[in-house]
Amino acid sequence: MSNRTNYTVQESPHFEILSDDQKERVYNGMLRTLQYTGANVHHEGARELFEKAGCKVDGVRVYFPPQVIQQALSTAPAITEVFPWDGDESKKIVVEKKRSYFGPGPTPPNFIDTETLERRPYLRKDASLVARVCDALPNMGYVQSLGSISDVTNGLADVYEFADMVRNTTTPIMSWSFTREGCRDIHRMGIAMAGGEEAFRQRPNYIFYGEPISPLVSDFHAIDKCIYCAENRIPQVYSPCAIGGGTVPATHAGQLVVALSESMVGVIAAQLISPGTCVIIGGVQSILDMRYSIYSYGAPELSLLSAALTEVVHYCGLPMYSTSGCTDTKKMDVQSAMEASLSINAAMMSGANFVHDNGYTESGLTGDVFQTVMDDEIISMARVVENGVEVSEETLAVEQIKNVGPGGHYLYEDHTMKWFRKHWMPSLMDRNSYENWESQGKKTLKDRVLEKTRDLINNYEGPRDKVPAEADQEIERILGEAEERIQREQPQTQG
Repeated sequence: MSNRTNYTVQESPHFEILSDDQKERVYNGMLRTLQYTGANVHHEGARELFEKAGCKVDGVRVYFPPQVIQQALSTAPAITEVFPWDGDESKKIVVEKKRSYFGPGPTPPNFIDTETLERRPYLRKDASLVARVCDALPNMGYVQSLGSISDVTNGLADVYEFADMVRNTTTPIMSWSFTREGCRDIHRMGIAMAGGEEAFRQRPNYIFYGEPISPLVSDFHAIDKCIYCAENRIPQVYSPCAIGGGTVPATHAGQLVVALSESMVGVIAAQLISPGTCVIIGGVQSILDMRYSIYSYGAPELSLLSAALTEVVHYCGLPMYSTSGCTDTKKMDVQSAMEASLSINAAMMSGANFVHDNGYTESGLTGDVFQTVMDDEIISMARVVENGVEVSEETLAVEQIKNVGPGGHYLYEDHTMKWFRKHWMPSLMDRNSYENWESQGKKTLKDRVLEKTRDLINNYEGPRDKVPAEADQEIERILGEAEERIQREQPQTQG
């Protein structure tokens, strides 16, 4: 009999929505769709690239034979690393199967004001605020802005957002842009923060987010940015926002087929240009509420479809960009907590890699950093379940059980003193007695979230004073050049 004294068994529990046969059928559905229906690609250079690789091109329509898709999947990496710009290895992202990182989302036009709690347009100052709060939150593995800046030069919201966020958090950022020019500006800022182009290639400090259009369209800017990222080895997301019953079939399996097909166009383009470059796929997957014509971010179908697509994406050998922590209600409340809890747990237990939109309210139209702070606590709770149960000779505690015996207690055991510290402890949830809760002001969860968030806003300074002076100056220079470019591109008015 082998000696198992130091033997430990601890396997993270993950559920599965689809059987192996179902995953294969969805995958084959994608192959058939891209071969016989194809996708519209509004980029001449990309169409030429696809045609040279063996695809059939008819106008803007491109038909992808299975061998082209399979070749792309054979070179797309399953593992990639993204680094904090200050070298803090504890914030490094390792993209690998079943490892989940949570973050906010990009581009809502509105924001919940942190003082008045009223909905208003998203402003430039909010990007820095969100970055600092997320920098302080232990369960936000990457940062997005929760909004699109409205008070800067039209066409430069993307560039200003990254400039302000990268100087207010060391947590890796997921950026976006309107065009290739904005994508290049952001890349130059990332290089400045990394300390040079080669340093950035070795230790990229952000991921770029791009999005095709459902159904089955890669517009010029989406594929153009995809190509730029591949040329420069920038880790990127290429994933659609598919609306079940609206832009994709109302059946869940049909939605999975279309969403997978849309992302695969970006995977193929990136691998043809630069084999081995990181492409993350997936996207927002939910349904159209036909009563209100609302794309539901709080629907249980979002959790179901996201988990199912995660399994199919992993079946393809790729990392998954998923969704959680979001709600259809207008402000953080009981509904938002219910909907966020379901989607966070589903994302965690499905093993999605990047899980965005933590902090989205109003069906994705409003960013709410209070919701993000509450989501951080929910993510922490879900981690406990994901971590599973450690089984070893010490944790089985047979000797301790024997020592205490029937009718005893474990309060004074050294074993208890060691292991109770590993129990999860809340920072926002209430476990107090009624009397203590009453004496401390009868605070609700909402009260505690507001208090914690405002404390972080007022007292957590973030890394702004750690930004190298030369990098800060380079970022300002890039912003100035971007302003000049926009001025040149604007049509001259007649006097």
